[in-house]
Amino acid sequence: MIIQMVNVCKEYPKQQVTALKDININVEKGEFVFLTGKSGAGKSTMISLLFREELPTNGQIVVAGRSLSRLSNKEITVFRRNVGMVFQDSRLMADKTVFENVAFAMKVIERPWAQICEEVPKVLERVGLKNREKHFPHQLSGGEQQRVAVARAIINKPLIVFADEPTGDLDPDTSRELMGLLQEINAAGTTIIMATHDKEIVNRMQRRVLVLQHGQLVDDQVGGWLL
Repeated sequence: MIIQMVNVCKEYPKQQVTALKDININVEKGEFVFLTGKSGAGKSTMISLLFREELPTNGQIVVAGRSLSRLSNKEITVFRRNVGMVFQDSRLMADKTVFENVAFAMKVIERPWAQICEEVPKVLERVGLKNREKHFPHQLSGGEQQRVAVARAIINKPLIVFADEPTGDLDPDTSRELMGLLQEINAAGTTIIMATHDKEIVNRMQRRVLVLQHGQLVDDQVGGWLL
């Protein structure tokens, strides 16, 4: 088991909002899991908790054998070496090239320059951007920008990739291409947790689906989005 959430709740007292309530899930290594539900259901909150951007109000979250609530600041940095993150808006650095955006993830964990120069071209070729190393984000299409974001997320060979609405700003054809790439990464052994409200993608992929509704887990099934 690579992810476990036990009786997890997340409250925002100032806003008087309960974003998640009594969440209990187990995810095995190598699974591809969709996290679905309408806007405001709690998808992004769950991703934020799993990535250790926030802490639960109550409950326990264990990822790759570590209790996230007990991590020191230094341990959080180490934890994030084993996870990748892809956001809806790609969050690329506008003043850096494709190569530099991906290399940054290796620089943060102090990988040697020689290794960076060797690994970045490999991962860019893997995501179909072999000839885009020197381009800046504004010179890329939306789909290409998301491929850079995926490359950055997987450059350190993480155990898990979290994706928060990665196809939200893409057209259907580009979305299918990106999902094909994520499938390839999953087939190589990386666990993927993807938040999405796109029923077409979920129903086509036929993977495990966790359905959130008003912060509660209302369904956990394999196949399409039936609600």
